[in-house]
Amino acid sequence: MVTVWQERKKRLVQYMNENGIEASLITSPMNVYYFTGFYTDPHERFMALYVEADGGTETLFVPLLELQAAEENGHVRETAAVSDVDDPYALLRSRIGRPAKTVGIEKNAVSVRQGELLAETFDGCLFADLEPFVLSLRMNKSEEEIGKVQHAVHIVERVIEYAAQTAVAGMTEAELTAELEFQMRKLGADRPAFESIVLTGPRTALPHGKPGGAAIREGDFVLIDIGVQAGGYCSDITRTFLMGEGTQAQVRLYETVLAANEAGIRAAKAGAMLADVDKAARDVIEQAGYGPLFTHRVGHGFGMEVHEQPSVSGQNRRIIEPGLLFTIEPGIYDPVLGGVRIEDDVYIQQDGSARVLTSYPKQLIRLGRK
Repeated sequence: MVTVWQERKKRLVQYMNENGIEASLITSPMNVYYFTGFYTDPHERFMALYVEADGGTETLFVPLLELQAAEENGHVRETAAVSDVDDPYALLRSRIGRPAKTVGIEKNAVSVRQGELLAETFDGCLFADLEPFVLSLRMNKSEEEIGKVQHAVHIVERVIEYAAQTAVAGMTEAELTAELEFQMRKLGADRPAFESIVLTGPRTALPHGKPGGAAIREGDFVLIDIGVQAGGYCSDITRTFLMGEGTQAQVRLYETVLAANEAGIRAAKAGAMLADVDKAARDVIEQAGYGPLFTHRVGHGFGMEVHEQPSVSGQNRRIIEPGLLFTIEPGIYDPVLGGVRIEDDVYIQQDGSARVLTSYPKQLIRLGRK
């Protein structure tokens, strides 16, 4: 039985042969994981998956202290350890079968210094950029991958519910953030998928604000944008609450964002453009008079990382296809009333319809009520 890891490497080798790439060196830790099932952050140490186009040579170079974990978890023919005193490029040279005229690398993942060392290692070769191809593979999610994403969604929605039950006036953003990240771990997450965002009051108008010492007050919006990584895949959800009753102006702002979110979801289907999703949500906000206060694209792809292709923006005319996974997260950011963002995770199924993976309620929830 062919494993998912073998199938992915087979597609890589096929691409290499079709494009005259004789050898490839995958150095992004997330892409190494995508092809082998082994993930680690090597920090400053050398890690790479070396593959030759003949499909026979396949070596995962890992730091020596990660060797056992790589051998236990990596799906690769051969694993090579790189100690802290080794010259990894000399070790790589010793494993190269025949000189390659063209070597595939992920150009965005390679520093100038690494590029110089690779040029010395693969003397006289040309470098081809593998990254667009690899990212295109990662963009098309399988049902198995979506099952892992759904698991991460279930965890984070339980954390959101904990927030709704726990948040009280007087609690600071930083205190609530700490509580939520503790719950993530308790519920089985490997880690937060990104730096958690918990904001209150006027600070909710900062789309990517950092939690601080601001205390939640009666009448404040409380914006929570969190995600977890679990089993190698991420979730990403935003819900905005009101502490107490709030004002009619706040309610109108919230209902506008909710309508925009739902319009974006209705527009998400195979055959439409990604730009159509952005436009559907943005039109609702603009027609309500809040257009200048919606300051970002409507969504982004995610999966093993919390930001991946595709970009769901008004400029992206890419046609939506089955397998795409992305967020829909319109927002309005009023520096006086505060900000509202509502974010859902959406998967385009094989029949072309959108499956919303997030299910936490979206009607306005007022906190502090027993």
